[in-house]
Amino acid sequence: MGQKKDLTGSEKSKIVRYLAEGCSSLKIAKLLKRDHRTIKRFIQNSQQGRKKRVEKPRRKITAHELRKVKRAAAKMPLATSLAIFQSCNITGVPKSTRCAILRDMAKVRKAERRPPLNKTHKVKRQDWAKKYLKTDFSKVLWTDEMRVSLDGPDGWARGWIGKGQRAPVPLRRQQGGGGVLVWAGIIKDELVGPFRVEDGVKLNSQSYCQFLEDTFFKQWYRKKSASFKKNMIFMQDNAPSHASKYSTAWLARKGIKEEKLMTWPPCSPDLNPIENLWSIIKCEIYKEGKQYTSLNSVWEAVVAAARNVDGEQIKTLTESMDGRLLSVLAKKGGYIGR
Repeated sequence: MGQKKDLTGSEKSKIVRYLAEGCSSLKIAKLLKRDHRTIKRFIQNSQQGRKKRVEKPRRKITAHELRKVKRAAAKMPLATSLAIFQSCNITGVPKSTRCAILRDMAKVRKAERRPPLNKTHKVKRQDWAKKYLKTDFSKVLWTDEMRVSLDGPDGWARGWIGKGQRAPVPLRRQQGGGGVLVWAGIIKDELVGPFRVEDGVKLNSQSYCQFLEDTFFKQWYRKKSASFKKNMIFMQDNAPSHASKYSTAWLARKGIKEEKLMTWPPCSPDLNPIENLWSIIKCEIYKEGKQYTSLNSVWEAVVAAARNVDGEQIKTLTESMDGRLLSVLAKKGGYIGR
């Protein structure tokens, strides 16, 4: 005789419902036309519940070894548990035990993507904060570039998937597909741009100045009043194409010089509020793990996302500068977060 089929999910649901109605196992077997022993076995197994997990005893290490592991974990950030224990000459400890020990003194974290600060950087950041502490930041134009790729910053995304549904398969590109370089600025409650840098153009001093001429100056700046131009302060970071003698002299000929061109401390993306705007745009264009098949499509997504950023959001970013300066001084030039 062949082996009988297991109970289906539908049959199991019916058994639970019949039991709730007060039916006996024998009556349920007749209703479902199944063997009485099969029904009885299912009821007994479901009433037993799940077995509790038995915690296996850890391989014990001495207090001296524990101190060595703690010192090694502090000296070797982002190292594996095996590398940490090997540096302490502690062998024979399984991975589960190593990780359990390390969880009591450390956390698994990603490396932070920000430039390192030395003492000179911190001093310059403090000097910058003191210099601009009384500045009216509603008159400062904060500018920067951002590169957007077809697949997003990580190339992967995680999220909830409904039962019975399969996770979407991301596109896989042999060469990555490239990206689009975007320039924009924010001042008070206004967004300037975004403007797209022509594909294939490398921003050196000459091409950067030509780009500003064709976009920022011709499409936005020249429409402003003389009083606005007189009071506006232009901010840019210390990228080589921005801070070169050529670019500085070119901006001076445009009337942006001396106090109208903000000095910028090195290694300070956390002080530029437009970095937060880039985060808002990237969260929008890459939500739900979205990917793009062409550079034009990702550029159109950037434009649409920028259009949805309202004046109040921009005003919140530009008005945060007083707090950022105070935080820099309080942390003695250290990072303030964003």
